[in-house]
Amino acid sequence: MAKEFSYEITEELGIIGDPSEWHKEVNKISWNEGEPKLDIRVWSPDSEKMSKGISLDEDEAKQLYEILKGHYEG
Repeated sequence: MAKEFSYEITEELGIIGDPSEWHKEVNKISWNEGEPKLDIRVWSPDSEKMSKGISLDEDEAKQLYEILKGHYEG
């Protein structure tokens, strides 16, 4: 049996791709009433369904930023 969970999008940061199709979204999401995390995952056009994604806490998000910054500016 699937474990139930709750989520709340606390901040919408951006959309990657065509929003009329399944697309990646970058949001801040609180999972099970926890501290909001940076979240990147694919959503359906109506935002009713989601795929697996990745959630990063503040420190992890900053590390990712530094990695990407080094890659693109490097």
